[in-house]
Amino acid sequence: MPSFANWGRFQNHLYFQSTVAGGATASAARWMSQSTSLPRKLQRVRDHAFDDLMEVQKKVRRALGLQELMLSHLGAALPVSRLDALARRHLSLPPNDAGRFLLRHPHVFHVFDHPVQRVLWTRLTPRAAAQLRLGSAAVSAALPAAVLRLRKLLLLATPARRLRLEHLRLARRDLGFPDDFEQSVVLAHPSFFRLVSPSDDPRSKFVEYVEVSDLPADLTVCAIERAREREYRARGADAEDARFAFVINFPPGFKIGKYYRIAVWKWQRLPYWSPYEDVSGYDLRSLEAQRRMEKRAVAMIHELLSLAVEKRMTMERIAQFRQAMGLPKKLKEFLLQHQGIFYISTRGNQGKLHTVFLREEYRKGELVEPNEIYLARKKLAELLLMSPKKANFDRMLTSLGRGGDGFGVGGGVSREFFGDQDGGESEDEGSSSGSDSGVESQFVE
Repeated sequence: MPSFANWGRFQNHLYFQSTVAGGATASAARWMSQSTSLPRKLQRVRDHAFDDLMEVQKKVRRALGLQELMLSHLGAALPVSRLDALARRHLSLPPNDAGRFLLRHPHVFHVFDHPVQRVLWTRLTPRAAAQLRLGSAAVSAALPAAVLRLRKLLLLATPARRLRLEHLRLARRDLGFPDDFEQSVVLAHPSFFRLVSPSDDPRSKFVEYVEVSDLPADLTVCAIERAREREYRARGADAEDARFAFVINFPPGFKIGKYYRIAVWKWQRLPYWSPYEDVSGYDLRSLEAQRRMEKRAVAMIHELLSLAVEKRMTMERIAQFRQAMGLPKKLKEFLLQHQGIFYISTRGNQGKLHTVFLREEYRKGELVEPNEIYLARKKLAELLLMSPKKANFDRMLTSLGRGGDGFGVGGGVSREFFGDQDGGESEDEGSSSGSDSGVESQFVE
């Protein structure tokens, strides 16, 4: 976690020389007004480190979508033409785009000639199947952390302290929840959560927090507060200026004028209510209260992104919690006011997808403090980035699957993926059913 040492220099000199990446120098303000309040509208300044990361994630999302379609079929294998039709319907891919994607990434997908139908089929490589198992094992091992994460999420949804089950299901990958989190997380812990259906909308389900008498004190401590505590211990009395401050790190080329520096200096010193604090009984009509609520909304989004396993989330997912957590309606415009804390990337889906990053958690496109789930998912990206020149296309297209059913239904990848390790019987079946693990180890490893 970055320290607040730079903030002390900013307070004394009103200069961001250590927080502006790439050595961007301060220049005259471009805004016509000389107000020392944060501007309501700011142009987004690109950060190529985050944009390049999203270009990789574009491939990862497509690979995960194709994997899900393949695993829904018997034997986790199907004709390429059938997969292309399903990809057009469910993933909105152009015609033949799925087939081209398979051939560009032979380390993740095997394309082989069916021995009977004489058409191209596809399935996952053993290495890709192992990566899926690794990711599933990491999510299962982090189940206690997922329970704690859900408790904190519900406490953020003040004062009702409940969230729609459907919204949590859509954000389950970002939050590190298993696919069956309704059973393994919610229903398996009745002392923490309960499922409720309102009388006016019986079809909707909500996850509600169960009130306890002895609420742990650290459960309502924000991630930014822990960072400030570490700074207090490191700097002592010199860290008093960071009492209400956030870690700020502007993107390269961000223009900082004199009045903007003063506005950020004043905003960093502004007190605010904790995201976990219930403010429903407060008088919020004054201008000072509204400013505190705006800063509380920044802290709310900061804490929400801190709870995400990869410290990022699409803006559409964040907007789902807008009403429950009291976030602003114009969310993108609000986030652009604080480009030193958040970064919005539009890469990855032709500008239709907006991904919000917590800047302080990343360095050069990598998490500063990676977790097991992040590391497991990163392995799939590494497979996708491997050059196809390292794989022998001719050998894979002609030799894979010969000697049996041709696509591993009896003992190939599907048995590896589902964890069937029945000793010699499984090995014998694999040798007679055209398992391609040996070919892959020779030409892909």
